[in-house]
Amino acid sequence: MIDHEQARTVMVDCQIRPNDVTSFSVLEVFGSVPREEFVPARNRDLAYVDEDIAVHVDTVDAYKRYLMEPMSMARLVQLADIHKDDIVLDVGCGTGYSTAILSLLCSSVVAVECDETLAEQATENLTSLNYDNAVVVTGALEAGYPSEGPYDVIFVGGAVDAVSKPLLDQLRDGGRLVVVEGRGNSASACIYTNTNGVVGSRSVFNCAVKPLPGFELAETFVF
Repeated sequence: MIDHEQARTVMVDCQIRPNDVTSFSVLEVFGSVPREEFVPARNRDLAYVDEDIAVHVDTVDAYKRYLMEPMSMARLVQLADIHKDDIVLDVGCGTGYSTAILSLLCSSVVAVECDETLAEQATENLTSLNYDNAVVVTGALEAGYPSEGPYDVIFVGGAVDAVSKPLLDQLRDGGRLVVVEGRGNSASACIYTNTNGVVGSRSVFNCAVKPLPGFELAETFVF
């Protein structure tokens, strides 16, 4: 039987820490949140492997949703530079693992999830584990959740073709949005910042993670 607490320590020491994650607070929260509670029971022995883990398959269109690999998620969380008084929007929370991580770093988290089954699982997981400064809402990921905004940090939990304007519009002045743009090995982690109403972005590191629904670019006809 897997010792999950020991596996969590190994995850931090061997996957996250050696990959440019130096923030003590980020290392601490990844070492404290029980990742195994946020994956399907059949996959709990795989909870701490260094890869994305499928958490749901839509039976209509077979669109898979994943728990992001620990190393990539930790680097994105560190890039967001979250402070204790920040209000955070977690886009595409899945089963709630990213929400739990973020909740320990900030004042409060609003997690938006487009899949009702996943949203219910996330709520159950967060409630049972007493992450009480987080709430899960259901809605289109690309629309965010403007009624609780603006946000100091927006964390996008998967790869997108392009960041939607509604998400950028929900950034507070001085706010940061972190996201992986692109597909596969050509994708990169980017940070968007709102400075006096002007939003700029920069690419920070290569990062290949699974895509989120709702951010696909429309196909165009080429002559």
